[in-house]
Amino acid sequence: MQIERLLHSQGFGSRKECRALIRAGLVAVAGRILDNPAEDFAPEGLEFSVDDETWVYREKAYLVLHKPAGYECSRRPQFHPSVFALLPDMLANRDVQCVGRLDQDTTGLLLLSDDGQFIHRWSSGKKRTPKVYEVTTKHPVDDALIAALLAGVELLDEPAPIAASACLKTGERSLRLTITEGKYHQVKRMLAAAGNRVEALHRSVVGGLALAADLAPGDWRWLDEADLARLADYDETA
Repeated sequence: MQIERLLHSQGFGSRKECRALIRAGLVAVAGRILDNPAEDFAPEGLEFSVDDETWVYREKAYLVLHKPAGYECSRRPQFHPSVFALLPDMLANRDVQCVGRLDQDTTGLLLLSDDGQFIHRWSSGKKRTPKVYEVTTKHPVDDALIAALLAGVELLDEPAPIAASACLKTGERSLRLTITEGKYHQVKRMLAAAGNRVEALHRSVVGGLALAADLAPGDWRWLDEADLARLADYDETA
C-alpha cells in the first residue's frame, strides 16, 4: 500500500494532507524518514512514526476508554464535552464510534470501533451481552431491593418486567448489578422502580472484558487479540 494511502486509512488526514506530512519529513518507517508519498509498504503490522510519535497499522480500530463523568457519548454533544475529545484526532478522523452509550454522569468501560459488524455485535440488545455495573444508591441496600431486582421490575413502556441476571450487595449503599438488555437509562429506571435511587453508576465489565485497574479515567488503549477473546468469553446461557 502506498504510504500516502496508508496514512489516510489510519486517520492522519486527507490524501493531500498525508502527502504534505510526508514531504515535510514528518513520516518515518524503521527510522528512515520518507519523502515519496507513493512508496509501497506491506501494511499488516507496519510500525511507523508521524511527527516522532510511533503508530502501528491497524485495518480496524478496537478501543477501550475509561469514561469519566461529565462527557457525552456523542459527536454532537449538547451540554458536556464529547468523549471523542479524549481521543487523538486520527481516531475521530477514521470515524470511530461508541459501542452503545453511557450517560454523561456514568463512568467506566466504553468500547469504541470503526468496525460496523463489531459495533452491532456488542451494542445489540438481542445478543444479551452481560454488562456489570457498580451502583451507589441513595438509600440503604436491603434484601427486598435485591430480590425485587432479580425477580423483575415494571418499567414504563416495557411489556414485561425487566430483571437483573445477577445482583450482589457490596456495601451499605452499593451493589453490583448485571444486566443483559440495553434499555434506555435501564439501571437508573430499575432502581427507581424498586424503590431506591442511583447516586453514582460505573460500568466495570462488558461481556467477559473487565475494565483494567491501571486504566485511569479519561485514558484509552487499543484492544489486542487477547482482549477481544476475553470480551467474547462469557456464558450466553447464564
